[in-house]
Amino acid sequence: MIVGLLENIGRRSRATVTGVGYATRMLCRIILASASLWRRPRLVTDQVHFIGNYSLIIIGISGLFVGFVLGLQGYYTLNKYGSEQALGLLVALSLVRELGPVVTALLFAGRAGTSLTAEIGLMKAGEQLSAMEMMAVDPIQRIVAPRFWAGVIAMPLLAALFSALGVMGGYLVGVKLIGVDEGAFWSQMQGGVDLWNDIANGVIKSAIFGVAVTFIALYQGFESQPTPEGVARATTRTVVFASLTVLFLDFLLTALMFN
Repeated sequence: MIVGLLENIGRRSRATVTGVGYATRMLCRIILASASLWRRPRLVTDQVHFIGNYSLIIIGISGLFVGFVLGLQGYYTLNKYGSEQALGLLVALSLVRELGPVVTALLFAGRAGTSLTAEIGLMKAGEQLSAMEMMAVDPIQRIVAPRFWAGVIAMPLLAALFSALGVMGGYLVGVKLIGVDEGAFWSQMQGGVDLWNDIANGVIKSAIFGVAVTFIALYQGFESQPTPEGVARATTRTVVFASLTVLFLDFLLTALMFN
């Protein structure tokens, strides 16, 4: 029994190390293949439009409702201490520092990430990637790299949209519904949110999340089994691995940025 347990642990450890090696090699291939994309930027811009449209509506609506909740909960909390005028600052900092990048990345993983995994997986199952290799076309350069950089570019834009609509949601609830002073709402926000320490760090976070989520989605699709069951399992792994990676990176980046 102990021998079998040790064999199982060894087998899983070897598979994990092998997977990390394959992922690292694929990331290096993507970076090396990215140089040629400058000659054909349309490949990236088309994918930015494609990936952004997948997540635009759900991220926009989610940002608005998150702003509603922040406006209500923030007012109830601040009102206990007579600081309800700082509601705008609370909403803005919560969104640009944490909720904007993190929730956007989680929604992106569940919507666009799974779509990327399924698309690449189905292309592999249909032997389209093999056919491209037979025609001397590198699938990493033609298929994977444009989608990778499109995800990296789209994530900060979607996070900015999420935060902007969240601030508007907090404004509608706090100012228009509850009655917080409008001037204090905007002036506290303007005076308390720093461009570099808050907004820039949020953009850096969302860009790093974009790298992680997009690469995980593409890697799971590229390495999936060429069967319907294999593509389904790869899609599930994308959501699980991407979500856990985003939460871990959020803790790490917050500790480095705001200590």
